[in-house]
Amino acid sequence: MTRIAVLGATGSIGTQALDVVRELRARGEPVAVVALAAGRKVEVLAAQAREFGVRRVGVAGAAEATAIRRLLPPEVEVIPGPEGLAALASLPEVDLVLNAVVGAAGLVATLAALRAGKKLALANKESLVVAGELVLAARMRPDQIVPVDSEHAALWQLLAGVRPDEVARLWLTASGGPFRDRDPATLAQVTPAEALAHPTWRMGPRITVDSATLVNKAFEVIEAHHLFAAPWDRIGVLLHPESRAHALVELVDGTVVAQLAPADMRIPIRAALTHPRRLPPPPARLPLEGLRLAFRELPRDRYPAFWTVLAAGKAGGTAPAVANAADEVLVNAFLRGKISFPAIAHGIETVLARHVPQSIASLEAVLAADNWARAEAERVVDRARRWV
Repeated sequence: MTRIAVLGATGSIGTQALDVVRELRARGEPVAVVALAAGRKVEVLAAQAREFGVRRVGVAGAAEATAIRRLLPPEVEVIPGPEGLAALASLPEVDLVLNAVVGAAGLVATLAALRAGKKLALANKESLVVAGELVLAARMRPDQIVPVDSEHAALWQLLAGVRPDEVARLWLTASGGPFRDRDPATLAQVTPAEALAHPTWRMGPRITVDSATLVNKAFEVIEAHHLFAAPWDRIGVLLHPESRAHALVELVDGTVVAQLAPADMRIPIRAALTHPRRLPPPPARLPLEGLRLAFRELPRDRYPAFWTVLAAGKAGGTAPAVANAADEVLVNAFLRGKISFPAIAHGIETVLARHVPQSIASLEAVLAADNWARAEAERVVDRARRWV
């Protein structure tokens, strides 16, 4: 029996993970959900907890804890706040932790799961973005982290059995988002609804906007750098509108191998939950008849936020944590109509320009940088709501 804790259970990845668990259980696979955590969607979380019979749940804070206790049997333990995430991630009865928490808040759970020796299915890319060194130092074994991001799940499969000295370059692919071919001069008029209309993927609001700015792709480069110990100059990004090839590995002998699959997150989720087995039937099938694949270079003048965040990743220390926190605040401001779409990139650059990167010696150093960047980004939003 594989006993799973799903953190971020009411979000896009969490709900799809529970769909996968339902499908596996219906086919008799030995898998059980024993803990769930979410932020503020207490009604949804309570329904999930009742369905899967979990005895422990985590929520954002005291108010959410009070609300969900009214919806659950008294024997269900409710643990609020970040300590709840850490507690659920390190429960003795948990074998695998799926961390699908959005943002830097997921870092606490990642570290707790690793230090407790749990297998970690990691969908919270921010953990590696903001504190890659701390996360890798917390691992007890090299294979403890199983990536859930489609691109990193693809690289993880492609690199199995390949020696590091055989790899010439890792390639991540990007659809380019909904504004890939739009005149940059018109981006100041972009609405949140337009930014949320991703051409190939269905995701949560923040990651969808991050896919339009390509901040998400810069995060993925940083994640790949840490997860696969890849030098910066050996990680590339290609625009690939079809979203069928999720990653490619260029080998030193001239061979290029690619992982192809439908744009369906249930595939990498199930791969992580059932590793090392591959189980039929597929959640979705990629039709090969008439399949077309196009790749092109990422233009330097179209996605300014990508290059800014990538530079922060290369700078290291607290710079990536600052970039992530600023982006989270600015994307939220854009979705609430407080700033324009181009102001996201401008704001990240402004906050980073005011930051002097420090080394990451502890979780406290990361959280301090995160808090500073959020406050600075809020000031940027207040002062510059009409950037174009």
